[in-house]
Amino acid sequence: MIDEIDGDKVSVKVGWEPKVFKVSQMMQVNPPKMEKFDDVSNMTYLNEASVLWNLKARYVAKLIYTYSGLFCVVINPYKRYPIYTNRVVQMYIGKRRNEVPPHLFAASDGAYQQMMHASKDQSMLITGESGAGKTENTKKVITYFAILGATEVKKKAGEPEEEKKANLEDRIVNTNPILESYGNAKTIRNDNSSRFGKFIRIYFNHMGKLAGGFIDVYLLEKSRVSYQQPNERCYHIFFQLVEEGVVDGLQELCCMSTDPYDYFFCSQGKVKVDSIDDAEELEFTDVAFDTLGFTKEEKDNAFKLTACILHLGEMTFKQKGREESCEMDDPLPGQKIGKLCGIENWQLFYGNFIRPKIKVGTEWVYKGQNADNCLNSVAALARSMYNRLFMWLVDLCNRTLIDPTMKKVNFIGVLDIAGFEIFEFNTFEQICINFCNEKLQQFFNHHMFVLEQEIYVREGIEWEMVDFGMDLEATIQLMEKPWDSWLFLRKKLCFQNHLISHLMTN
Repeated sequence: MIDEIDGDKVSVKVGWEPKVFKVSQMMQVNPPKMEKFDDVSNMTYLNEASVLWNLKARYVAKLIYTYSGLFCVVINPYKRYPIYTNRVVQMYIGKRRNEVPPHLFAASDGAYQQMMHASKDQSMLITGESGAGKTENTKKVITYFAILGATEVKKKAGEPEEEKKANLEDRIVNTNPILESYGNAKTIRNDNSSRFGKFIRIYFNHMGKLAGGFIDVYLLEKSRVSYQQPNERCYHIFFQLVEEGVVDGLQELCCMSTDPYDYFFCSQGKVKVDSIDDAEELEFTDVAFDTLGFTKEEKDNAFKLTACILHLGEMTFKQKGREESCEMDDPLPGQKIGKLCGIENWQLFYGNFIRPKIKVGTEWVYKGQNADNCLNSVAALARSMYNRLFMWLVDLCNRTLIDPTMKKVNFIGVLDIAGFEIFEFNTFEQICINFCNEKLQQFFNHHMFVLEQEIYVREGIEWEMVDFGMDLEATIQLMEKPWDSWLFLRKKLCFQNHLISHLMTN
């Protein structure tokens, strides 16, 4: 309540506590009937304070979904609410947006109805910072479309019983456990953060029934395989492999122990997360492999290649006296890798790191490596192997999501990219992720706000143009420029560092 206005200062009471603010900080309050309003764009007074207060009031009342014009704003409650059941799905199928409370399912159904009526492909953008709940909401969207486009298979009379085979809806949903195990990890802000981006196309036929799916993946954070910060964790699959008793004979198959601290690559940060049951997740991953129709050989190969990456981290080298070259220290990790990969001569495997063969001019020569160079080569091989393994698994998933009996007419795309984060030490992949997020935000602002304002001007509506978040445009332009600018910046920084060190020594 406003008590007194004195020039550019306003005395107000917040509860029973008197406070003084500048007039420019004061904003109009909406009438009581707009408390916990479904759509903030329809409020009488639209300002930052009223939007944030409305979102907070709805969140306290366990209403985590709120509309903002064309968008659906979600606040992560960090707990499970019973608002994603099959009964709730049925409530939203075929309903208009104003007939049901705000929900992700309403936005999903809107995309589906527009696809059916206009016969045009649709896309849903799920964006936000790390830990906002993008991956969880993506899974809910996929589940909704799987239920919406499910095809009932009618059995003919007298037809013999066949072996039960997972339908297309189940296969689409069961790609999630595999992608999460191999592509998700704990970060400082999120225990189950997607460290890659994905664009999932869900195809429908002319009747609106599921006809298949396809997954594109981008920007897998490969550096996490060989390095993690103290409060972070490597990919979930590495910790699932050491869980005993879930998959029979898994440790014997992978030549592994049950202690994650035995492996350097996955024990640099956290090894246990309270909110994740690695044994249960391994069971989900194993079931997903079977549901998607992976053969036993393909499943075993996936586990063995994953174990090979951990064994690579145990390879050690020692210097040969005063020589620049080195030799292997412990042959056991290399022997395990040779066994898992089918390499008969494990000594030759070590030799490729110690004395790699390189081409000089027109001739091939052997180059001696020191211990540090060998360890860097091993880490590079581990990162490259994991990236290829991940892409291979995605290809196998896509193979199972194709239904050749149904014609693909249109699709709904769901984009889920890794969240924006700033760490104490930022890897190259994280810079790429942040750059991609910022480009996406600029695209979003331009198409949803800037173009809309231009329409207002063309139609003669009195409107004051608003600048929507172009603060980082200069940074984007710098990163998109030719590499000459980066080389100049690097050269300048190197010169400054050299000058500083020279002054310190003198």
